[in-house]
Formats: sequence, C-alpha cells, structure tokens
Amino acid sequence: MQHYTKELYQYLQTTSYESAIEIIPILWEFVQPKRVIDVGCGTGTWLSAFQEFGVEDFLGIDGDWVDIKMLEIPENKFLALDLTQPLRVQQQFDLVVSLEVAEHLPPECARVFIESLVKLGPVILFSAAVPFQGGTNHVNEQWPDYWAKLFQEQGYVAIDCMRHKIWQNERVKWYYAQNILIFANREYLTTNPVLQKEAARTNIFQLSLIHPQLYLRTASAATKLRQEIKDILALKDPRISLKKIFFALLPLTKDRLSRKIKQLF
Repeated sequence: MQHYTKELYQYLQTTSYESAIEIIPILWEFVQPKRVIDVGCGTGTWLSAFQEFGVEDFLGIDGDWVDIKMLEIPENKFLALDLTQPLRVQQQFDLVVSLEVAEHLPPECARVFIESLVKLGPVILFSAAVPFQGGTNHVNEQWPDYWAKLFQEQGYVAIDCMRHKIWQNERVKWYYAQNILIFANREYLTTNPVLQKEAARTNIFQLSLIHPQLYLRTASAATKLRQEIKDILALKDPRISLKKIFFALLPLTKDRLSRKIKQLF
C-alpha cells in the first residue's frame, strides 16, 4: 500500500472532517462509544472529530508512511502498523472505524483485514470503494456484499441505517454516503435494541448502491472518451496527427478496438 502525497492528505483532512461532523451525530443515534479505534486513520481527522464529540479514549492506526508532523491527534495516540498483516493490538474498543481503506489492500489480504477489525470491537463503522469508483492506489474495489460475507463469517451482521440519512447531504462526501455501513456482532445486538431493530430492517441483497455524483462523473467521462475516439477515428479534426492517433489507440487491443468501433457507429 503506497502513501498519499502531502497535498492529497491536506485535501482529505478538510473533506473528511466536514463529513465526520455530519455523520457522527447520526451514528450517536445507534451507538455511543467511549473508546474508538480508527484503522487506516490517515492523519487522524475522524478521530479528531470524535474527540470534539467527547471521545477521549481513542487510537489511530495506519502505515509508517504517515507524516507524523501532519497528525491531527497526539502522537501517542497513533500506531504505525502494516495493515496487510494481522493487527497486534491488545486493547478492546466500543467502536472500530475503517472508512475507505480496505480497497487499498491486496485482495489476498481482505479476509485477514476483516478478521483484524472484528477482534478490536463489537461494532464496526465501515466503508470501502465499489467497482470502478476510482481513486488513488485502489487495488481491491468490491461491492458491499463482498465485505458483508467476510464479516458474516466472523458473526457480524450488516446494518444499513446511515446512508439514507446522509444521502443528500451536500456536506458529506458522496463516497461516504454511498458506502458507509455498520457491522455488529450478533451477541452485541442483543444488548442494543435500537441497532437490532435496524439490523432486522436491512435488506442484505440491496447493499450495492451508486450515488448520483459517482454515476454522473463516470457517465461524463465515458461520454467524453466516446466522443474523443469517434473524432479520432473519423479524423474530424485536421490538426490530429498520425502520431496522436497512434498513441490514442495504443492502449486498446485489437479486439477492444473492434468492439469500440462497433459501439460508436
């Protein structure tokens, strides 16, 4: 898993914080954690937001590439570990947070990663990028039911109680609104009737959703690419050189190019 640039971390700090302060009050309707751990915490933005909501006992985990100088939490609250390996953390927490992290880990590490999360606490606030969502260093984009099955193997139930409350909130980044779920241990649910009720309402066969912002971004890019290819093939622009045509078509295999041409005309 490669590190982000300083500029990207700075961007994520702002957008993640804005989302966190909108999402955490809604999360509080279902759980009121006193101890929180964020696995894949980056610079600790979400934990800093949890701290504002009264959580004083917390820990952030991420790779050793995180710039300590950019941390938004005390350095003694951050632990550098390899997320592709089983996490050796002795403490237990009321809430485990892992948002838009799992897609950065190789597919062969997915099961181990989920096993690590469930060992840390009974409730997990989780999100991960869906196929073709796109992003920096994404190597395992999967539909939510892929992760739900891995959690189910560990006795954790998918609960879709957050997304409809933030779906149209413009202050929440669309990928949180699209992907965020709660996974809770079945035994724990017997002690939390509110969350248990939401678990009963959740349709595990309808976890895969696409937010309009992702749809429009992808459709726009596809439309633009379609037109660019069509213009090149039709040579509508006399300024297009043979060299440019060659490099534009180079990424396409013969079969893919043939299919593209058939789709375009």
